[in-house]
Amino acid sequence: MRVLFVSFLVVIVDQVSKLLVKGFSIPIINFQHNGMYEGERIRILGNFFRITFIENPGMAFGIDPGSNFKLWISIFSILASIGIIIYMFLMKKEKLSFRFSLALILGGAIGNLIDRLFYGIVYGYGKLFYGSVVDFLDVNFFHFTLFGKTFDRWPIFNVADAAVTIGILILLIFHTRTSSKKQNELTADNTVPIPIENETKDNIISG
Repeated sequence: MRVLFVSFLVVIVDQVSKLLVKGFSIPIINFQHNGMYEGERIRILGNFFRITFIENPGMAFGIDPGSNFKLWISIFSILASIGIIIYMFLMKKEKLSFRFSLALILGGAIGNLIDRLFYGIVYGYGKLFYGSVVDFLDVNFFHFTLFGKTFDRWPIFNVADAAVTIGILILLIFHTRTSSKKQNELTADNTVPIPIENETKDNIISG
């Protein structure tokens, strides 16, 4: 399906941006990009938008469930990605907006999955399945509290997170519109027209 190109594009943009932030080397051509050090900040639009490099060893919003549960997160991500691909093929006749949202979610899931699977080995700090997710997009939206933790800025995220979030929003909009349309069609089908034939005849007789 062509829509899978969206997933591929999300993965490429996500991984390239992470490598630029974290740094990488290509020994064959003796090339090395040092990237940023963890905790380093680069202001793009003042304090509103910054590039802040952190590594998230756990789940979203910096929640660390522990090393044992971390393995299950990676396994679940693999199964979820496979499930989304299968579902996309089953739903290939659905509207483009629906399939596009699934493609965004799939690309985001794979992007972060690559971090968890391989970054520990590639960067030499962990085993397979035990890598940390690279986050760097730092935006000042508003203050809020989640799971007992207060955030004075939006939790630092990455391109993959953004793709998943946008995909879910599109999916919710698609579902809401579809449900509303079906409800309107059901209401129209259940509407009984008022007969006026007898009333017309009665008026003629009485006249």
